[in-house]
Amino acid sequence: MGTMDGRTALVTGGSRGIGLAIAQSLVDRGARVVVTARKPDALAEAVAQLGGPDVAVAVAGHAGDAAHRAEAVRTAVDAFGSLDMLVGNVGVNPVYGPMVDLDLDAFRKILDTNVVSSLGLVQEAWQAWMAEHGGSILFVASVAGLRSSENIGAYGVSKAAMINLTTQLAVELGPTVRVNAVAPAVVKTRFAEALYEGREAEVAAEYPVGRLGTPEDVGEAAAYLLGDGAAWVTGQTLVLDGGRLSRGR
Repeated sequence: MGTMDGRTALVTGGSRGIGLAIAQSLVDRGARVVVTARKPDALAEAVAQLGGPDVAVAVAGHAGDAAHRAEAVRTAVDAFGSLDMLVGNVGVNPVYGPMVDLDLDAFRKILDTNVVSSLGLVQEAWQAWMAEHGGSILFVASVAGLRSSENIGAYGVSKAAMINLTTQLAVELGPTVRVNAVAPAVVKTRFAEALYEGREAEVAAEYPVGRLGTPEDVGEAAAYLLGDGAAWVTGQTLVLDGGRLSRGR
């Protein structure tokens, strides 16, 4: 997969779970990372786990805040001298139930946090560094964006938008910047606990590989798509589902 020595990544939602695993995968290959999340204490723990301030810096804030996004991008350039890789991993799903009963304000919040803020982050990165120097972008979407998803439809709609945003930006930003996405199925994180807690064996039985995903599974795939090994890959969404969608049900 090659080295990422001298490169800098910004990973949103990077204090735990998939975001932290992606950041770790990049650091393991020589990159420096800026990680963002809402809680400073969790970010401090993540920075320590990643190897300390020589390789990782944290910026606390809310993804929906334009000033926070600008600060995160500026920090990457100021602290490490570049912004070569951008990972949009922020995602919320505060509601559970059928779409016909969905509070529309809650739906707007999901779309704003998951989709609008991701585009805003790309705009900041493009203007501050990538338009001139190039780079690669990765969005963390979901298999929920590829089919109907019982009781998490709003989240699925937002991730479907992310998948389409990936293809739009790949065309608009190429050849300077590559843009791809990953679409994980159920990964064992705190965010996804409601989908498998208390019945993991039952849920895992639906996966041909016989287990649920781990954050590290996503981290490895992310490193591939962001790195030089995927230099001819853009506009693509890599499904990470242990074969689940291949069952066709």
